[in-house]
Amino acid sequence: METVSNDYRKYLDPSIISKLNSLELRARFVVEGFMVGLHKSPYHGFSLEFTEHRPYMQGDSIRDIDWKAYGKTDKYFIKQYEEETNLKSYILLDTSKSMSYASGKNISKLDYGITLAAGLAYLMNKQQDAVGLTLYSEGIDKYFAPKTSKAYLQEMLKALAAISPANKTNTAYSLNSIAEKIKRKGLVVIISDFFDDINSILKALKHFRYQKNEVIVFQILDPLEKSFAFGSDAVFKDLESEEEMTTQPYQIQKAYHDALEIFLGKIKTECLNTKIDYNLIETSMPFDKALFSYIQKRSKLL
Repeated sequence: METVSNDYRKYLDPSIISKLNSLELRARFVVEGFMVGLHKSPYHGFSLEFTEHRPYMQGDSIRDIDWKAYGKTDKYFIKQYEEETNLKSYILLDTSKSMSYASGKNISKLDYGITLAAGLAYLMNKQQDAVGLTLYSEGIDKYFAPKTSKAYLQEMLKALAAISPANKTNTAYSLNSIAEKIKRKGLVVIISDFFDDINSILKALKHFRYQKNEVIVFQILDPLEKSFAFGSDAVFKDLESEEEMTTQPYQIQKAYHDALEIFLGKIKTECLNTKIDYNLIETSMPFDKALFSYIQKRSKLL
């Protein structure tokens, strides 16, 4: 069986990993490639067994120190038991039509989101956390409550592999509906381009925080949506309404960049003010940036 022990970076490259037909194989290779990368710059110092240990703190019993870990790292760690490390995680993926956009050789935002969601679910399950999945567009399309079994993970991966983009979206309504389903606080991971009414979305994101959930936001954009580097003439089509507009991009490029900067800045600022972890991800980026953000958040919750 192919492994990722050599040249692990290629298994974090969206353009390469997307060529694998099996979503389970994609998830496994992404996670294993990421794990190898944890021992390499810039991630040196993060243990592969990060869910099994936490740093020693004043008041902890010396009897609970893991002396083998001390011998390897010259640092004191406390070995945790399963009930201390188990966490309920909720992965929310936007499947609206705007997520189907892709430019050039890049994969679509939806394909990126599907692989990221699969990788996160695989990693969470590997760490014995209860993981759930919600697919949403105008409302909740599929909902899997968090569980720890591997058979349940297979069902979620099948649902992800079978996704076809919906025509419309109502992000705020969907997020609020999902928030009402969460009865026990946990970690909420939201994957979307957030191309919807921003004020309503921000209120919905705060709904999760009012319920004491920890929240990570991954805003997925295509590189061309950031650069707006189109040719001399272009036809722009709204993927949801199918309305079209022909224009010369350079004439509206500055106005577009200004509007995008305000849009992204507002999301980022409001997330930071509400203690939500915000990550802007382009579909050309390796998957390790997003996975590492998750690990950082999770390690703080232990």
